[in-house]
Amino acid sequence: MLTLEELRVAVAEATIDTVVLGIVDMQGRLQGKRLHAQYFLDEVVRGGSEGCNYLLAVDVDMNTVDGYAMSSWSNGYGDFAMVPDLDTLRRTPWQPGTALVLADLAWFDGTPVVASPRQILRRQLERLRERGLVAYAATELEFILYRDSYEDAWRRGYRELTPANLYNVDYSLLGTARVEPLLRRIRREMAGAGLSPESAKGECNLGQHEIAFRYADALSSADNHSIYKNGAKEIAAQEGMALTFMAKPNEREGNSCHIHFSLRSEAGEAVFGAGHGMSTLMKQALAGTLATMPEFALMYAPTINSYKRYQPGSFAPTAVRWGYDNRTCALRVVGHSPDALRFENRVPGGDVNPYLAIAAIAAGVLYGLENELELEDAFTGDAYSDPTAPHVPGTLRDAAARWESGEIARRAFGDEVVDHYANNARVEMAAFDAAVTDWELYRGFERL
Repeated sequence: MLTLEELRVAVAEATIDTVVLGIVDMQGRLQGKRLHAQYFLDEVVRGGSEGCNYLLAVDVDMNTVDGYAMSSWSNGYGDFAMVPDLDTLRRTPWQPGTALVLADLAWFDGTPVVASPRQILRRQLERLRERGLVAYAATELEFILYRDSYEDAWRRGYRELTPANLYNVDYSLLGTARVEPLLRRIRREMAGAGLSPESAKGECNLGQHEIAFRYADALSSADNHSIYKNGAKEIAAQEGMALTFMAKPNEREGNSCHIHFSLRSEAGEAVFGAGHGMSTLMKQALAGTLATMPEFALMYAPTINSYKRYQPGSFAPTAVRWGYDNRTCALRVVGHSPDALRFENRVPGGDVNPYLAIAAIAAGVLYGLENELELEDAFTGDAYSDPTAPHVPGTLRDAAARWESGEIARRAFGDEVVDHYANNARVEMAAFDAAVTDWELYRGFERL
């Protein structure tokens, strides 16, 4: 990490010449500008920089689309301010001479852009602080690595790519050694950017890996997630390879993003443990997260592809249940001491926007605390086979309908946020509904 004064010295010594100013869009991607470092110091630190407000009102392909209140042709696609959060200033070792700082979005009268992901998370964390609680989180992103470049993959229509491993390398030290030069580079350079790597391990799908990072306060974890995701792709590209965080890139195991969540007091004391078990607060927090999961599913699973992960026996949950160290449940309680006690939300995939998902967990926790919800008994055994369990929505259409009509979501996030992300889901569904897929061509070109 860098202080502003350290940046000034580095610019004067010509070791840093570029500052990347990044915002997080609806998909959790970094968007923004590369600024001459001296200009950043002279102008942007004090006054921020402008960005077109369509950055929160486009589809994945950056096409302008209808239905957003904040940004449209009728209001001229104006600007909002990108205000640097200097607490996020850091070097990016994978880009020589470069520093990165994340920005919050504000209108020019100083009011926040409430539908921006970073602001959505900030609001839920403020609600927790009103109760004297501080949220901590860690995200576990899986990816699949290919020996093809991104450009080659694009030209080949993402077909017949060569995975970095040709067999299941889950926990395999031999298999992961095949790609350790890249994994090591990612770990080292993320550490150089202020993240705290813990480990790397192989996963089940061909070429699938996970690099885990130490937990932090919830906002920092979301920031680190987005920086890591963007940086890992940049590093892979520099090595002539490609990696994907798609939730379900093929018919084998999908890419998950398990989110670990806990609360502490403002003094830093753990509040989830009580003796050898869970505190009442943790039980209510779990109950609230379970109760809101179907309504908040859009925040955990934002794309058409997200819902293809949810298959029985896939390690992606289908049942909205909780259990102690039970990977068949949506929520898994882990931790071997009161200080380490936490729960893992196993619903999100690798395509998740971490700000929205952690905000949804926080809002669910608050719902449980505010209503003093009773926690159902822990599920034991195979939750996939529980015929009485409520299920994670099976499609984006179902999830979007629950989100848009949900009273809890509107109370927790406000109408503007609910309507904004409901429209984002409609845009995604319309694009998919208009597409002719390979499956349709193979099924119908000759035989129908």
